[in-house]
Amino acid sequence: MSEGHHNVYVVQLAPEVWEKEARFRRANPGYSGKKPCVYVGMSGLSPEERFAKHRKGEKANRYVTRYGIKLLPELYAFANPMPYEAAREMEVELAIGLREEGYAVWQA
Repeated sequence: MSEGHHNVYVVQLAPEVWEKEARFRRANPGYSGKKPCVYVGMSGLSPEERFAKHRKGEKANRYVTRYGIKLLPELYAFANPMPYEAAREMEVELAIGLREEGYAVWQA
């Protein structure tokens, strides 16, 4: 299998996402508030390019468009790049792992 060019990425979200978005809160019932709220995604673009598109509202997740602060490469850089299927799986695994570590996570 080739190395691939897909990437997973994690975006830190502003705390207001927790305060203002009931759906986000429902997805994270065990959240303690000690770690940031984050969005986990995957893309064929670099994390920086994909985050810029989210911020512009292009094929964007509304939580990232409204509340995205910055990328958190320390949480995902170890995995990139990878083939498409591996990135799809890693997106889910990363979201689950971060939630287990205490993050409030949105993963579409």
